[in-house]
Amino acid sequence: MSRIANKPVPIPKGVEVKINAGHMTVKGPKGTLEHDVHKLVAVEEHDSTLTFKAMTEEKASKALSGTTRAVVSNMVVGVSEGFSKKLELVGVGYRAQAKGNALSLTLGFSHPVEVQMPEGINVETPSQTEILVSGTDKQAVGQVAANIRAWRPPEPYKGKGVRYANEIVVRKETKKK
Repeated sequence: MSRIANKPVPIPKGVEVKINAGHMTVKGPKGTLEHDVHKLVAVEEHDSTLTFKAMTEEKASKALSGTTRAVVSNMVVGVSEGFSKKLELVGVGYRAQAKGNALSLTLGFSHPVEVQMPEGINVETPSQTEILVSGTDKQAVGQVAANIRAWRPPEPYKGKGVRYANEIVVRKETKKK
């Protein structure tokens, strides 16, 4: 049984939620997000809170109600506050530079890597070794950060590569004779 679905989602001031025949739209100061609610989940709005219920007693219905609640909660937080991921470049000569809607990375390849940002995702480089990916959609921000990290994941011997700001890289000891 999903206990996550039992917790209501508070709607902060400045955020507007519209539920229309299985389609949900959340508008806020940072933007607008949309989500199609599954037919096995009932969404109700009561004085600035959203509640989620499983329509049937099936296991799938209960699971979907918890998932829908988590997705909608992330949408509400995204349009009111936004999400961000910070990446760090560790290694000699590893640099990043934001150019409008693109990110140019120098990661030790023979050529610079150009990464295009999808719509709704902003990228900033406070310094040459820091990348800040931000936006309203939590899933999209995490996916873009993972795609950037995938170009050169941190290696275990020297720790060089692209890593998340709070990531701990377990270092290995080199072979001894």
